[in-house]
Amino acid sequence: MDFWVSASTDIGTKKQVNEDRVLVRKVTTKTGPMVFAVLCDGMGGLSHGELASSVVLDAFSEWMYTELPGLSQYPLEDHVIRKQWSSLITKKNNWLHAYGEQNQCSLGTTVTALLLTQNRYYLLNIGDSRAYEIGSQVIQLTQDHTLVAEEIRLGNLTEEQAEQSPIRNVLSRCVGVMESVSPDMFFGDVKHGSAYVLCSDGFRHCISSLEMKQYLLDSQQSEREMKQWEEYLIELNKSRGEKDNISVITILTK
Repeated sequence: MDFWVSASTDIGTKKQVNEDRVLVRKVTTKTGPMVFAVLCDGMGGLSHGELASSVVLDAFSEWMYTELPGLSQYPLEDHVIRKQWSSLITKKNNWLHAYGEQNQCSLGTTVTALLLTQNRYYLLNIGDSRAYEIGSQVIQLTQDHTLVAEEIRLGNLTEEQAEQSPIRNVLSRCVGVMESVSPDMFFGDVKHGSAYVLCSDGFRHCISSLEMKQYLLDSQQSEREMKQWEEYLIELNKSRGEKDNISVITILTK
């Protein structure tokens, strides 16, 4: 199995700084190609949100270069990935939290990280950036860590009500704000002919699951077209009133 990859990010129509950070790399191993992708949506205003997202993304990038080559020499094990990624999150959360206290500011970031191998995916999430698996259906692989998402899970709000809520973007969990944070981890089988999509919340507020499937899976003919359709959906979001930073990573299994 091979992979096509693409990533796009946009400052949006309101903010002065793009606090999102994206990374996607195809990695050659003796067991076949893998893809590693990370998307972080920083918060804290101006340089603070940018700093938080950069710190976490850079840590995962370093893991990809220093740890993944050795791990990929052998069959990957869920518990090893869980331990290494959880440790990485703890270290960066501690650093960001201490930085915020020392500089009397509050800063943090979401993070969604995905490793796709020839047969299995490894997924970490904190916050409300999402990962989707798009095939015959659009499946959200992650759970949002927001106050309204918790209300939905408790049955107190519908999805439609949550989208209109004035607190829809208030996070219940992120990296850097609280003294400790635990990531969600998900593991599953990679499906051939599917799209795996990571996106910030700014990408998904104003487009439908049907539009995501239509443009991020059904219309893809090349990696160049993947980029074009990502940018089309970003502009579509902005035309419908989205003001936040907007970022998306698309991975097609071929």
